[in-house]
Amino acid sequence: MGEHVLAAVRTAPRTTELREFPMPELADDAALLKVEVAGICGTDVKMYANPPFDSPVIMGHENVGTIAAAGPKFRQLHGVTEGDRVFVEHYVGCYNCEWCRVGEYRHCEATDWRTNADARRYGYTSSEHFGTLWGGFSQYMYLPWNAVLHKVPHGVGAELAGLVTPLSNGIEWALLAAGVGYSDTVLIQGPGQQGLSQVVACKQAGASKILISGTGRDRARLELARDLGADEVIDIDQGDVYEQVMDHTGGRGVDFVLDCTSRAGVGPVLLGIDVLKRREGTLLIQGELAAFPDFPIKQLTEKAITIKSARGHSYRACELALRQLASGRFPLERLSTHRFGLDQVDRAIRALAGETEDTGVIHISLMPWLGRDS
Repeated sequence: MGEHVLAAVRTAPRTTELREFPMPELADDAALLKVEVAGICGTDVKMYANPPFDSPVIMGHENVGTIAAAGPKFRQLHGVTEGDRVFVEHYVGCYNCEWCRVGEYRHCEATDWRTNADARRYGYTSSEHFGTLWGGFSQYMYLPWNAVLHKVPHGVGAELAGLVTPLSNGIEWALLAAGVGYSDTVLIQGPGQQGLSQVVACKQAGASKILISGTGRDRARLELARDLGADEVIDIDQGDVYEQVMDHTGGRGVDFVLDCTSRAGVGPVLLGIDVLKRREGTLLIQGELAAFPDFPIKQLTEKAITIKSARGHSYRACELALRQLASGRFPLERLSTHRFGLDQVDRAIRALAGETEDTGVIHISLMPWLGRDS
């Protein structure tokens, strides 16, 4: 382990530069993670284009690595030793507030960058704060006592473990938030990382029919969705989507609609309300609509539809995701499609955004040691 750490730092919108930082000092209750993989998702695309802060940030919030060094109190608190491979959640809660006390640290003010300018969260926190290495686009990452770790099961490699965040989101949103269960029918809108993860979650839960929709450009993703357990795929460019859903469900509609289209607008939400033919169906929304004029309240109340929001994941969802990866039941390794090194962060994010010539992108593994001596 050298005296300096190489990291990719976002210094301005759509701008990254490599910087060297001194290795952070570790207290008895802190540790250092040697980053093996930092996953890249749609949130990174958004944050890269429109950073919420002006200060320099080491991005990367889907992080897997090995414990390189740890103080005795940290080892005792987390039950880890040097060399253990762990997945690190991006939340860094206070463990004193009511949310932390009930295990919902994702809602803690200390880790909520939207309301707290001094919040700590991996991939969002300024490198000017104590600890410096607050993101996975770096050779090493600083772990305070209140970092949330999950041990990666034996047999699960680093790149596969890098899928924990999207898979845990899929489990959290489809099963724990929406409540999809045995014999339910589901429409998943959008075959990205989260949508494909929700296919797996719904299949594991025993859903009787899983539909997933996408565009003609999503053909490869829709075919992968079939291999992951989807019963029917819907190309929204090939005819009326409502009619296709009714066709596949015998005119009944679905019990659940899980919207993973993010910034696609009000259309998927309106369609979701339409295809929920069953009384007391559930619509899960994870997009970021700023406004929704003429929202169809009457249709909502007549059909007794429940709308739920999806954001983040819980500790349990992460543990279930790791078990799912370890089971080998689904070909989840196919979600991880591209690798990039630390000097390719800009290209990696742009590739996920569809701004490069890279094709077939689903989930990107940023590997800080790729092509370098470890």
